[in-house]
Amino acid sequence: MDKQTFWKLIESARAEASSPDEVAQRAAELLAAHPEPEIAAAQQVLWDLLSESYSAPLWAAAYVINGGCSDDGFDYFRGWLLTQGQAAYEAALADPDSLSAHPAVREAAAEGLELWDEDALSIAWTAYESATGRELPADSFTIGYPPLDPSWDFDFDDTEETAARLPKLSALFD
Repeated sequence: MDKQTFWKLIESARAEASSPDEVAQRAAELLAAHPEPEIAAAQQVLWDLLSESYSAPLWAAAYVINGGCSDDGFDYFRGWLLTQGQAAYEAALADPDSLSAHPAVREAAAEGLELWDEDALSIAWTAYESATGRELPADSFTIGYPPLDPSWDFDFDDTEETAARLPKLSALFD
């Protein structure tokens, strides 16, 4: 499986899910219909996308949106971001402050909601187990994160610094 196929899977799941909270579940169901090697390969694609999105600016955005963001919380936020589809994902990576225009982010600001999707991290695991009755082999993927940008090494609770770097999100969640 390649990234484009993965993104098509996510778009199909988004179209077929009865609610945004069910996209990961629907993606796993759709993926389970693929050949076993392709299901296993999807886990590497997912981790590659999570690695691409492992950036301090996006982490700062997640911190603002969710009112804080631990290591695990950042994984779950990026899982949510994956379920929003390729366009939202790429826009957020290019400019994390652009998330201020995303409807779910605007709703989260208005309603005091957190945005995360832990289930998105296990789409391939769930699909593989559903299709084969076995756990996904541990050697079917590797995880590697790039170093974080040291110029973003500041306390995200520093509202002045965060507002200077993410003005739209900071204003939305003020």
